[in-house]
Amino acid sequence: MLDVDLVIRAPRALIDGEERPASVAICDGVVVGIGTLEQPWQSDAERILGDDEVLVPGVVDTHVHVNEPGRTEWEGFASATAAAAAGGVTTIIDMPLNSIPPTTTLEALELKRSVAASKARVDVGFWGGAIPTSLGHLRELHEAGVFGFKCFLAPSGVDEYPHLSPAQLLEAMEEIASFGGRLIVHAEDPGHLDDASSPGTDAVAFASTRPDAAETTAIQSVIDGVRATGCRAHILHLSSAAALPSIRAAKAEGLPLTVETCPHYLTFDAAHIPDGGTQYKCCPPIRDEANREALWEALADGTIDIIASDHSPATADLKLAGHGDFAQAWGGIAGLEVSLSAIWTGASSRGYALADVLGWMSASTAAWAGLDAKGGIAVGKDADLVAFAPDDERVIHAGELHHKNPVTAFDGHALRGVARTTWLRGTVVNGEGSVSGVTGTLIARTSA
Repeated sequence: MLDVDLVIRAPRALIDGEERPASVAICDGVVVGIGTLEQPWQSDAERILGDDEVLVPGVVDTHVHVNEPGRTEWEGFASATAAAAAGGVTTIIDMPLNSIPPTTTLEALELKRSVAASKARVDVGFWGGAIPTSLGHLRELHEAGVFGFKCFLAPSGVDEYPHLSPAQLLEAMEEIASFGGRLIVHAEDPGHLDDASSPGTDAVAFASTRPDAAETTAIQSVIDGVRATGCRAHILHLSSAAALPSIRAAKAEGLPLTVETCPHYLTFDAAHIPDGGTQYKCCPPIRDEANREALWEALADGTIDIIASDHSPATADLKLAGHGDFAQAWGGIAGLEVSLSAIWTGASSRGYALADVLGWMSASTAAWAGLDAKGGIAVGKDADLVAFAPDDERVIHAGELHHKNPVTAFDGHALRGVARTTWLRGTVVNGEGSVSGVTGTLIARTSA
C-alpha cells in the first residue's frame, strides 16, 4: 500500500474524459495512484468531495496579460494568480505586453521572472515577443524557455510593442521555423481597420470599425506564411467566424496552424451589449449572435483548438474613459477568474459535457503548450485539481473578484459552476484550508 500525502475521494471525477467515482492519491505534488472510491490508502490527510462536486483537472490558461512590471496598476502577479486560483486555473502563461519593458529581450524575461517568483500563487510561464527590434534575436529567448513569440499585424495600442509589417512577418516566421519555435499572432489587418469612424456608445457600430475582413485578410497572410516557411503558427482570440473556411482549408492541407477563441466571444453578442458598455470592448471585437454560434460549432468540430481567457485588464478610468465612448475606452476584458464558469454556462446550455469544457481549457491547452505534467488527472501528472460544483449558480459582481481593478464584462451576469477548492500540486490554493503566500512555480517550455 502506498504511503501518500493526500487522498481525494470523489463520487464524481473527470478521468480519461469520463466522470466516474474515484480516489486520487497524491505524494510530493504528483498523482501517484487512482483507485476506486473506497480504495484504502495510507495517507496523512484525506478529503471527501460532496455529491454535487466533480473533481476536474486545473485549467491551463495560455493567454493572460499580467502587465507587471511597468503597468502594475492595471494588474500584477499577486492579484492575477489569486484570481486564477479562485477560478480553478492552476497554470497561466503570461503575454509579453502590456508590461514595461515587454518580454522581448533576455533581460526583460529575467526581470519578469524575478517579479513573478515572489508573488505567484499558481504556476506561471512566459511568452516572448516578436517586434521589429527583436527579430534576429528570437533564438536566445527560445533557448531561455519562453513558450513562443507573440506578434501583432496591426498596432497593439502601446508604443513599446510595435506591429510587424508583412515583410517582417515572413522574416519572423523564417527565423522561428529555423529553431522549431511557435509564432502566436494577433491577426487583424490594419488596412481594414476604420480608425476614422466614431462609433460612439454603440457596440455594434464599434464592431463595424474592425470588420470581419480585418481578421480574414490577416489570417490568410499567416496561412500563406506558414505554407512558405513551415513555421508553426497560432491564431490568437479568433473573433470572426468568417475566417473559419480558410482555417479549415489550411488544416486540411496539413499546415501547422492552431486557433483559439475566448470566453467573451462565446458568451456575448454585440446587439445585447448595453449602450456605453465599454467594459465589453476588446480587439478584435465581439460580433453578432450567429457569429458566436458558429464559433461554438467550430470548437465542436475541432477547427478551433483551444479556449483561453485573454485576460486583459486595465484601470477603471481607462476602461470607462469617454463616458461610454468605444473610441476612447481601452480595449481588453478581464475574465480570468470567471473563464471556466463562463464556458461551462455556455457549453452546458448547448448540450456539451464538462469533459468537453476541460478538454478545450485544460487537456488541449496543456498539450498545445507542451506541458506534459498538466491537463489531466492521471498517474505521473501534477496534482493540479479543482473541486468544481457544476450546478451552483451565482451572479458575478466585479468588486468581489480577485483581479486588481473591479471592472469586467461579466459583471451582473449569472454564471453556472463554481470552483470551490483548487489544489496546486496537492496544496490548497483556493477554498477552505488555503495555504497563503507564494505557492506557484515558474515554468519553462519543455517539449513544445
